[in-house]
Amino acid sequence: MSVTDVQAWLLDSDTSLRWQAERDLVGAPPQVWEETRRRVATEGFGARLLALQDDDGQWAGGTYFPSDATREEPGQPWTATTWSLNALREWGLDAAVLRTRDTVEKLARTRWDYDDLPFWGGEVDVCINGYTLANGVWLGADVAPLAAWFVEHQLADGGWNCEWVEGATASSIHSTLHAIEALLAHEIATGGTEATRAARRGGEEYLLERHLWRRRRDGRQIDECVAHFTYPYRWVYNVLSALDHFRAAALHDGVPPDPRLSEAVEMVRAARQPDGTWLQGEPHEGRVWFDVDAPTGQPSKWLTFHASRVLAWWDHAAGEDAGPRSAAASPAGGR
Repeated sequence: MSVTDVQAWLLDSDTSLRWQAERDLVGAPPQVWEETRRRVATEGFGARLLALQDDDGQWAGGTYFPSDATREEPGQPWTATTWSLNALREWGLDAAVLRTRDTVEKLARTRWDYDDLPFWGGEVDVCINGYTLANGVWLGADVAPLAAWFVEHQLADGGWNCEWVEGATASSIHSTLHAIEALLAHEIATGGTEATRAARRGGEEYLLERHLWRRRRDGRQIDECVAHFTYPYRWVYNVLSALDHFRAAALHDGVPPDPRLSEAVEMVRAARQPDGTWLQGEPHEGRVWFDVDAPTGQPSKWLTFHASRVLAWWDHAAGEDAGPRSAAASPAGGR
């Protein structure tokens, strides 16, 4: 497919993806993509997921795991509150829709699976706290103490590790990406503090020193996951998801792409198929409410959108003709 054909294919999508393609790939005027975005609440994936919200503000009766989850269940279930809020935020739902349902207040009365801690205060897991911070600033909850938590729990090497509570002192790429994504969302929404802005930059430097995919000590690939692209991304790190963050951060900061991203960019470019699409990888095993992307091995609209947007940003900065310039970072939806 030509660039125009790929764009037309992406525009023929659920509203949660269509508005982002209109804004970031096609360069449609705001009145066009904003109208499409408003429809996320009333049709398609967004409306379906909203209809599944419990009366107490949760999904599936639990904060991170469904109330009926068992250790025997294959994979990790993805239906609970955290994952449902993540999806709605990433799809660009207007937060006012959930505020009219008193979601912030209802969730303030719920507790985490871990140690019965209050929802908006977070718990001990870096990734979970990252999701909670990002969802909190999106919905307008008071999560300033949680933003400060990331400053307090940043490790000496500049990143974070969900296993810090077990004594880990070396950072994790998975944990670090979710931490800096959340800190960026907090910064875009509130301006952040000097300490949280410095923490985000430190976490970004941790990944940049590794070119997003290499071990610092020997230059070898960190983990096979780095080149495994699957949507939804979930908590698993890959260079496309990481590049999506660095794109949003650079646009927010008003700076050009860091040259150390070049290898990761070329990994994404190399995965593009002759028809201009990217293929869905092996899904992360676990229960879902409904499928939102293609089966394994088939062209993925979500991956094609994210990869096309990253390459357009990178190539534009390099002076190459890559179509309309990607729009500025958004704190709620489209990263």
